[in-house]
Amino acid sequence: MAPVFRFAPSPNGYLHLGHAYSALLNFDLAREAGGQLLLRIEDIDATRCRPEFEAAIYEDLAWLGIDWEQPVRRQSQHFADYRAATERLAAMGLLYPSFESRAEIARLIATEEAKGPWPRDPDGAPVYPGVAKSLSPQVVAELKQADVPMALRLDMTKAIQASGSLTWTDQGVGPSGETGTVAARPEAWGDVILARKETPTSYHLSVVIDDALQGVTHVVRGQDLFWSTSMHRLLQQLLDLPQPVYRHHPLVRDTGGAKLSKSTGSTSLRELRAGGTTPADIRRLVALPRRAAS
Repeated sequence: MAPVFRFAPSPNGYLHLGHAYSALLNFDLAREAGGQLLLRIEDIDATRCRPEFEAAIYEDLAWLGIDWEQPVRRQSQHFADYRAATERLAAMGLLYPSFESRAEIARLIATEEAKGPWPRDPDGAPVYPGVAKSLSPQVVAELKQADVPMALRLDMTKAIQASGSLTWTDQGVGPSGETGTVAARPEAWGDVILARKETPTSYHLSVVIDDALQGVTHVVRGQDLFWSTSMHRLLQQLLDLPQPVYRHHPLVRDTGGAKLSKSTGSTSLRELRAGGTTPADIRRLVALPRRAAS
């Protein structure tokens, strides 16, 4: 079976050099392996994703000389796939509802931190304290009846008991030099949200479902997602999904050492193109000087 790679941007801003590096690397690797490159639009966040950003993704990638298989998968069109996965996990007794607002969770964390250090997940966010697991079935029913906003969380303790210890194969390198066979540490994420009442999926859930349904064999992405792979391996194991080979690549950083980001206004490919930068220049800027042979 031919290898299948994918590039999966979110249309919540314009692509920058970091996206260019990841897209070009996936494109080159797919061509070298005689495989396919898929394009996925990760647009589950309806409040931030906009049609003009999606259109710009296609334009920027075509300008870079990248082509991809059709059709493009747009996550917002596949909520039924993600809902089916949450229903399966719920039937296994691995999900529970939580009803706190972000402000209420912040107050809960502040109370815990007043007693001493509180764990944070690999992204630096405080781990959810799990208080909703103690709600009685009657209270849960009443809150649902009252139409209180709800999130479905993975009971991490039960999930790890069901999955056992896990690893993944990484052909790249992690933020601390991890490579080869890497031990997954999903417990570091705590009881993560897998779906919300208004959006029946999350990044962690949708990405593993998409990779499986699209037959992705190689996941090539930035080091900022290295430890997310722990969660993805856990969900793959729980849902009997295939495990891709992973390759985490170094991030493209600005002159101050910070990673490029849409939210911080990093210079976009559109701006570079308008200023006279060529696709060949982009390859040199991201240290990919040669285009893969046809």
